[in-house]
Amino acid sequence: MRRNLLARVILVLVVIGTAFILGWPPKKIPLGLDLAGGMHLVFQVQTDDAVEIYVDQTIGRLKELLSRKKIPVGAFTKKELGRFTMSQFSPDDEGKIRDLLDEYLRDWDYGFTAGAVNLTLRHAAERTLRSETVDQALATINNRVDLFGVSEPTIQRQGGAEGDRLVVELPGISNPERAMNLIRTTALLEWKLVHAGPVAEEAALLQNFGGQVPEDMEVVKGDPKKTEGGYYLVSRVATITGQDLSSVNLDRDEMDNPAVGFELKPEGSARFARLTEENIGKPVAIILDGKVQSAPTIQDRISDRGIIRGRFSIAEVRDLIVTLKSGALPASIKILENRTIGPSLGADSIHRGLIAILASFLITLVFMVFYYRGAGVNALVALLFNLIIIVGTLGALVTMKIPVSLTLPGIAGIILTIGMSVDANVLIFERIREELKSGRSVLSSIGFGFSRALSAIVDSNVTTVIAAFFLIQWGTGPIKGFAVTLIIGVCASLFTAIFVSRLIFDLVVPRHRKVEKLSI
Repeated sequence: MRRNLLARVILVLVVIGTAFILGWPPKKIPLGLDLAGGMHLVFQVQTDDAVEIYVDQTIGRLKELLSRKKIPVGAFTKKELGRFTMSQFSPDDEGKIRDLLDEYLRDWDYGFTAGAVNLTLRHAAERTLRSETVDQALATINNRVDLFGVSEPTIQRQGGAEGDRLVVELPGISNPERAMNLIRTTALLEWKLVHAGPVAEEAALLQNFGGQVPEDMEVVKGDPKKTEGGYYLVSRVATITGQDLSSVNLDRDEMDNPAVGFELKPEGSARFARLTEENIGKPVAIILDGKVQSAPTIQDRISDRGIIRGRFSIAEVRDLIVTLKSGALPASIKILENRTIGPSLGADSIHRGLIAILASFLITLVFMVFYYRGAGVNALVALLFNLIIIVGTLGALVTMKIPVSLTLPGIAGIILTIGMSVDANVLIFERIREELKSGRSVLSSIGFGFSRALSAIVDSNVTTVIAAFFLIQWGTGPIKGFAVTLIIGVCASLFTAIFVSRLIFDLVVPRHRKVEKLSI
């Protein structure tokens, strides 16, 4: 028996000692948004943009297929979202067009009318496209935040699989404006051949085209910060885009100004080589998010590498590299909520939270000692060990690189754990009191008190842990912080209330002689 008691003492000392080492110093535990300060953002992904882009891509692909099959079609007209019409083709080619649509455009419903065919994106395909767009936006923003170097960010989808909103929480951000620009920049990079411009007025740009923008072209404005401004008439379809980049890096142009160096993937390299070889002496526009950054004249054939020049600062080049490396957003995003929490407010929250923990501990101390006397001291020792285990577990998770942070609700979870830990002791102590009143001995009452209260303690704590797991799965950063500390606290309280408290009783109450009274 003495050997068993010694083994239990050693086990408790090892657990508490390990927890103390892992949790020290407590400052190494990262703080959440509400304690460290930072940004809380809610974005809405404009999935209509993705549908619009998909329609444009489908039209471009269809033109290429028709050209390959040598089927002349005169016009493509976009209707409402997800619909377009193809017209001005020979009735003799209707069968060929039908076969082509059946083989290559399986996501589209179509119907022939007099000299035209109307195509509509199927509902299931559109729903999948919208969902994938939100998922891709989530992954892109996640990559950008990682490259930006934010510690313990929270980035998640809101509203389940059909939701189009993203919640982004960035604790410890010192430059909110730069972070916002990095996140919301679409970073759609395109190279398009320039057919006219730049000119100051759009009307002057279209003089040689009957005042109308040709079907295969579009008007793009120059970025006044990077160019002289004005309007450019460029090809509607980009020869290469940011998706064709294999790498980007900080570089210098011929004037030693900061620029973005790039290398292309093999397929993009072949297209760029054809473009530059066939259009020597013509300008090509480098367009970022719908604005021309520069329009250099093609001097020679270029294949796999080049630079993006403009009036960039070093910081702008580095931010552009981050956004290009993370990939373009599949659609634009709209800010629904932008809340910045200052570090001073976070420090005040920490101060108040620590006071709340200390106050709850002292109030519990007074009550337990007053009501349960010596046994109350037992409960308070177990409770102190419980707090050490919680901090130590958080420290261990940080050491193992598991994303965890202490939030204000997390502090609330620790305070709640204090009450739940004491609640387990109250069940045990009341059970011991009942056994003593029934005439059992002190040792027997202690044994029956712990064994008969065990099932009630386990049942209540297991249901709490299950609820906390749901909070981790569906909650945002602060709610997750509450759930994490609650789960750790519940598991720790089971160990301390049942194992440590029983060990203290066994150490204090001698077994070699009969004990008449127990201070409880």
